[in-house]
Amino acid sequence: MTTEELIKSFRTTGALLDGHFLLTSGRHSDKYFEKFALLSEPDVVKRMCASMADYFKNEDVDIVVGAATGGIILAYEVGKNLDTRGIFSERIEEQMTFRRGFSLEKDQRVLLVDDVVTTGGSIFELIELVKSMGAVIVGIAVMFDRTDGEVNFAIPTHSLYAEVIDSWEPEDCPQCKQGIPLTHRGRTGK
Repeated sequence: MTTEELIKSFRTTGALLDGHFLLTSGRHSDKYFEKFALLSEPDVVKRMCASMADYFKNEDVDIVVGAATGGIILAYEVGKNLDTRGIFSERIEEQMTFRRGFSLEKDQRVLLVDDVVTTGGSIFELIELVKSMGAVIVGIAVMFDRTDGEVNFAIPTHSLYAEVIDSWEPEDCPQCKQGIPLTHRGRTGK
C-alpha cells in the first residue's frame, strides 16, 4: 500500500480526527488516530498488512506478535501474509503478558506489529516480554508512527505512515489551558 493510498484511506474512513484527546500514553493531543475506523475495513487491512509483511518477507519470521486490541487484527493478517501464526499479548494489571495459551519458544524469530506509536510504550513492553522468553525480534512493523521515527527501538522498524503529531503532558497542554473539554476516545487501559 502506498503512502498516498493510506492517506486516502485516513480521509475516507474518518480515521484522523481533530479535537482535544486523551491518548493511551496519558498525554494529550489535538489530533487522534481512530485506528478502528481503518481496521474495520477488510480491504484496507488486507493491503496495509500485505505491505507490512512484504517489508520483512526475507527475515524468516516464525511468528507475528501484536498487543491487544488493535494488534490482534494486525498480527493475524501480517502472519497470514507471511504464512505463519499471529498471536497477541494483553495488559493485565499493568503488565504485558501472554494468555489464552499463547507463548513463544527460545530463539523463535518474531516480528512485532503495532497500530499507533505515540511514546513507544506498548512496543517497549512487547520487546521486554518477547526477550524474557528468549525469542529473537527480527523487526517491528507499525501502521502509524505519530513521532516520525523519533522513538528508537534499536530494532529494524518500518512504518506505513509517519508524521510528527504533537502531544503534551496534561500540565503543558495548550487546549487544557484554554478550557477545551477533553475527549476520551478508545484507550487500552494502560
